[in-house]
Amino acid sequence: MITGKTRVFYMVADPIDQVRTPEIFNKVLPLCGIDAVMVPLQVSPDNLVETVREIFKAENTAGMVLSIPHKTDAAELVDSRSKIAATANAVNAIRRNAQGELEGDLFDGVGFVKSLERYEMPYQGKRILLLGAGGAGSAIAVALAATQPSHLAIFDPETDRATRLASSITASFGVDCIAASDNDVTGFDVIINASPLGLQKSDPLPVPSHNFDASAVVCDILMKNQPTPLLQAAIASGNRVLPGFDMLILQTPLFLEFFGLQTVADFLRQDDSEVRRMLFPQELGWMVEH
Repeated sequence: MITGKTRVFYMVADPIDQVRTPEIFNKVLPLCGIDAVMVPLQVSPDNLVETVREIFKAENTAGMVLSIPHKTDAAELVDSRSKIAATANAVNAIRRNAQGELEGDLFDGVGFVKSLERYEMPYQGKRILLLGAGGAGSAIAVALAATQPSHLAIFDPETDRATRLASSITASFGVDCIAASDNDVTGFDVIINASPLGLQKSDPLPVPSHNFDASAVVCDILMKNQPTPLLQAAIASGNRVLPGFDMLILQTPLFLEFFGLQTVADFLRQDDSEVRRMLFPQELGWMVEH
């Protein structure tokens, strides 16, 4: 029940219909007796700064999570950000501190790495192709760079964006990281789609072909249209696949801790099976039984 004492979290994206974070928050918060809700907001990039500033003027605003396409722009409007967020130049969570300042952090990448580990998918010391150098892609690149891959290639049609990210990662982690000149999957052990391609059913594949190496792991972090055409192609080729649901689930305790809800974070870490059943599509239900 929403009362006059209810605190409000916001989920901000554009488009908004693919986001799943409100479902998780609104599932676990009442289970832990927390009088709070998460509300989705579709906000255009032109209105992001004004919206964020105004929302945090409300005393009962508890925090904000951000998705496509706002993570990079949000990094510029907060007063401070974590080292990970600074390296990736992106944030996907904002809170207000006791001094009224806005603090930003980035959890996509950690959630993604934890999802690889949950399913025992090899990634350390591997050759990795990352498609997309936006907010989520930047987060994943930074998190993977910290594990010392043998080679990390980042492809984005906006070449300058991929080049800046690769340079930042090389400077921070000293790994072999480049802005790829094309999106050819040949020779890569891990292929990750962190681009928006696949949000619309009419979108082309994020790779020109699906000539995956036999042992390659193929990942698609989209929350919509799963299994995506990319994952369907990988399944047909006999490759192991990973959708983005566990990336979201496993970073949610980090969101909750960031917002000061340690007991809820502990609750979700202890058993997230109900949330997994809620998010996973029937076609990928076999992963829920892992």
